[in-house]
Amino acid sequence: MNTDIENLFKDKVLGHPAGLFVLFFTEMWERFSYYGMRALLVLFFTASLLDEGWGWPREWAFAIFGTYTSLVYLSTMVGGYFADNVIGIRKAVVIGALLMTLGHACMAVETSFFIYLGLGLLVIGSGFFKPNMTSIISEMYEGKEEKKDGAYTIFYMGVNAGAFLGILLCGYLGEKIGWSWGFGVAGIFMLFGLLQFWFAQGIFGKIGDGPKNKNVDLIDDITAPEVKDEEGRNPFTGLQKALIGISSILGLAWIFNDPVSKISEGKYNLFPFEFAGLSGSTIVILVALGIFVALLFMRIPKYTPVLRDRMIAVVFFAFVTIFFWAIFEQSPSSLTVFAKDYTQRTLEGSAGMTFKIVNSLMTIIPLGIITWVLYLLFKKTFAKYALSNIFLAISFIIVWGIAIWMLYTEFLKDTTEVPASWFSILNSLYIITLAPLFSKWWESKYNPNANMKWAIGMILLGIGMAFVAIGSSGIAPGAKTASVSMIWLILVYLFHTMGELCVSPVALSYVSKLVPGRMIAFMFGIWYLAVAIGMKLAGVFAESSEAIAKESGLSSFFWILTAVSIGLGILSAVLYPVIKKLMHGVK
Repeated sequence: MNTDIENLFKDKVLGHPAGLFVLFFTEMWERFSYYGMRALLVLFFTASLLDEGWGWPREWAFAIFGTYTSLVYLSTMVGGYFADNVIGIRKAVVIGALLMTLGHACMAVETSFFIYLGLGLLVIGSGFFKPNMTSIISEMYEGKEEKKDGAYTIFYMGVNAGAFLGILLCGYLGEKIGWSWGFGVAGIFMLFGLLQFWFAQGIFGKIGDGPKNKNVDLIDDITAPEVKDEEGRNPFTGLQKALIGISSILGLAWIFNDPVSKISEGKYNLFPFEFAGLSGSTIVILVALGIFVALLFMRIPKYTPVLRDRMIAVVFFAFVTIFFWAIFEQSPSSLTVFAKDYTQRTLEGSAGMTFKIVNSLMTIIPLGIITWVLYLLFKKTFAKYALSNIFLAISFIIVWGIAIWMLYTEFLKDTTEVPASWFSILNSLYIITLAPLFSKWWESKYNPNANMKWAIGMILLGIGMAFVAIGSSGIAPGAKTASVSMIWLILVYLFHTMGELCVSPVALSYVSKLVPGRMIAFMFGIWYLAVAIGMKLAGVFAESSEAIAKESGLSSFFWILTAVSIGLGILSAVLYPVIKKLMHGVK
């Protein structure tokens, strides 16, 4: 019996260990800072010099944004490895939170050097922080499997609450007061998250307090001597390791080169050549992709038939997932620009008053619920962890102060201009509202098979894009501004969120079911690689929106994304019998 786990379950909040809510608030403030900064990034880069932005062309902003979000996911593989094998999970969380705090502080300075340094620190910090919070929960609930689903549900409510409040408050401060205020507040709350975690660490006992060598399966699969067992162990050969290295170097070079070559206007270009009408950058990424595909063809046939089939199913899901995130992540890029430049956001009279009331309820009700949870945590932990609770209380006093000031300021105005970043909060709001309904669906007899969930998710994603395509149909090619109704963006986020609920929560679950335990670390790495590719493609797609909008109109760009989404959804549905057979009974 693990005494740490038994002790954790002695002090309960809402039926779960108080330690879960320490993680809840730490993650909430981290997501507050991440999404708050992310909501402002493209707006800051593209804002005119008169508006204290950098006045960049949209293509530059989309390129650097795609690279940043892609690197955030790639860094999780490195951070997870160091946590499991070198420094331990809790130290990784602290290091990650500290680096992100410094990153946000750098961005508040707003000079070129500090913005780039800030983005770099945020990438590295996310790599240490992001994969390790859920690892602590996994260890906390060891032997308590029946409570784990509820724990993750509560935890992800913290994720969405943080994203909601971060976009709402940082977005408002950045757009209305000054960019450095938005970036700076993001850093302040990341610091509070770090402090409340640091001073409450004793609540976890020995959990996460040292390396556990959990990635031994990954190392074994790569370096073990050539053996064949009942799971069909298939070690990497020297040639395959070399190909992995070449593919990784080329891919990373392309990810960095994309924004650097554009922002420097070709002065700093790693691939200044052309061949057969293709740019050097395009050739490099095609070669990297070709090597990766060749590796799949070299390795997968060598596994046992059942494992081989299941890995083919994982590859198919990863392929669809790349395009899901590439289209879904238009939210902070092309859709945010659409909200800023092409959406009628000025409301007067009854429309303005309705928005003020709705926005006030959307702000106060979630904050009130989370504050009540905070009070319950105080009752259980204040005696032992007073300093942690004090820092948490201060953070809530500040966030309540900002929220009330924001709402009061807006009520004094005759007209209301909805911030462009405001629309992004709808995703978190819809998740909190709809997640229980989708959970009930997955538990019912109508629970669809894995690839049908991907099919439904992709089709819902496409329907969302169809709404904004219809809404933008009246925008002339090359137009820089328009006044499209807000309803189209509200519908986009509704359908995109429903698509996310079909795909995102079940993805890693199916990966863990389809591969043997010794390969889980490696396959999770491959999965995060797919997500990272999707994030970079989101930037590439957004970049292409400018050229397409000039030639055929912005609506054409959104119709292309609609066609890709629905096409992949139909493909997933048509391949249902094939994928079901490849999964060999996994449900």
